[in-house]
Amino acid sequence: MVTKWTRIDRRIIPTTCYYWLNGRCNRNPCRFLHSKPPIVTKTVNCNGGRKRCSESESEENSLTKRAATVWIRNSGDCISKKPVVEPSQTSSPTISTRVVGEVSQTSSHTSSTEVVEEVSQSSSHSLSTEVVEEVSQSSSHSLSTEVVETADSSSPILSTAVVEVSQSSSAILSTELCKYWINGNCVHGDKCRDMHSWFSGDRLSAVTNLEGHKKLVTGITLPVGTNKLFSGSTDGTVRIWDCHTAECANVTNLGDEVNSLISEGPWIFVGLSNIVKAWNIQNGSGYTLEVPNGRVLAMTVGKDTLLAGAEDGVISAWKGSSEANSPFKLVASLLGHSKSVVCLTVGCPNKRLFSGSMDHSIKVWDLDTFECKMTLNGHTDTVTSLISWGNFLLSSSLDCTVKVWAESEEKTFHVAYSHNVENGIVALNAMTDAEDKTILFCSCQDNSVRLYELPSFSERGRLFARQEVRSIEKGPGGLIFTGDATGLVTVSKWSEEAKVEAA
Repeated sequence: MVTKWTRIDRRIIPTTCYYWLNGRCNRNPCRFLHSKPPIVTKTVNCNGGRKRCSESESEENSLTKRAATVWIRNSGDCISKKPVVEPSQTSSPTISTRVVGEVSQTSSHTSSTEVVEEVSQSSSHSLSTEVVEEVSQSSSHSLSTEVVETADSSSPILSTAVVEVSQSSSAILSTELCKYWINGNCVHGDKCRDMHSWFSGDRLSAVTNLEGHKKLVTGITLPVGTNKLFSGSTDGTVRIWDCHTAECANVTNLGDEVNSLISEGPWIFVGLSNIVKAWNIQNGSGYTLEVPNGRVLAMTVGKDTLLAGAEDGVISAWKGSSEANSPFKLVASLLGHSKSVVCLTVGCPNKRLFSGSMDHSIKVWDLDTFECKMTLNGHTDTVTSLISWGNFLLSSSLDCTVKVWAESEEKTFHVAYSHNVENGIVALNAMTDAEDKTILFCSCQDNSVRLYELPSFSERGRLFARQEVRSIEKGPGGLIFTGDATGLVTVSKWSEEAKVEAA
């Protein structure tokens, strides 16, 4: 038998293997160095003068710095979602685009929004100029600049700027949640450039998680005067949670997807397919209200009228009745939308009804006559949520915008402001924080909930979830309830530290 040996040439990257340093490298051969590099002397040009400096720091320290390194391109051909660090007034070139990069040994831990850049010693494109900007330790984050030049200028120039973030714990390299940390297998630990927290910002703190639902949570409500929290899900159940123990006190299986859930006084209303279930939590009585056709996707109460928007585009209206067989009487069917009604809200002044639909429109209804007074066209996709804020109407859509509608003297509405978000928006809610400032909760399709201070729309932080958050509800004492597509109900609270700082 003849044995043939084939030699495989591998290009050795002049970087010490991260796993070898930690005694965990199992590759042989490994394309990274299994030794510490020698001391290298560089010639540095600072403000016209030349000086010599040596890289005598250990490889462990250099790896630590590399984990906090952000690469910046001088060209504007790449759009990044990373937070922008404002440069100080120095002679450094203008930097308009940020691309986070890191020399990676494997492709197992690389985010889709990050670019890994690697400079090879064997490449003809030598690195001729680097602008090194380090964030100072001061709170203003001023930048200091050094220009490093290499001797070889005959080959094409790759101009790359490097920003090194200080080792302060407050410096966050990324606003993206680490998907490996979510699954409990991130190997980078505290050195990971992505977030290892369900919160971004210091305004919120976690209280507890309510686990039980198996599918999307479509409604959360806390009836006034009770210590029970109700949640509905597309798994066909309504769960009742004890607010003192955070335990599930009761589960009702309805045999159909729960598409919406609200409460008004002692009544709990559950939107199913073709019907609305009404339960009185004081006397335990229950009633069934029939809907013309389709799933009941949205409900609200205004002027003692229960309003339910269905999949066929019809809004049904019930008022109280003295009849013995049912305390509710169907008084009107509001026709106008050509597609499913997704969201409803009753706003001031004049207690008008606003409805949002998959036909991209918002309609304004008179609750006395149940007539459509006007149609608002501004969104280019499904209108997913509506909230009334003072004399303004806020609407969200899958077209990645939040629009603020203002009423003119002629009693017509116009878009006063439009805020753009990177992803489609699925839910809105507004509440006051520990400083009595109005905060808009904006749930997006990237599994995050952005917090904006109104009316400036300055971002105050983010909540993160495993899947989309479709339900946001405020509770007493600064509590916030959110329900996501995994069935998890998360209870958060405004931080007391923020309240102390405001005082």
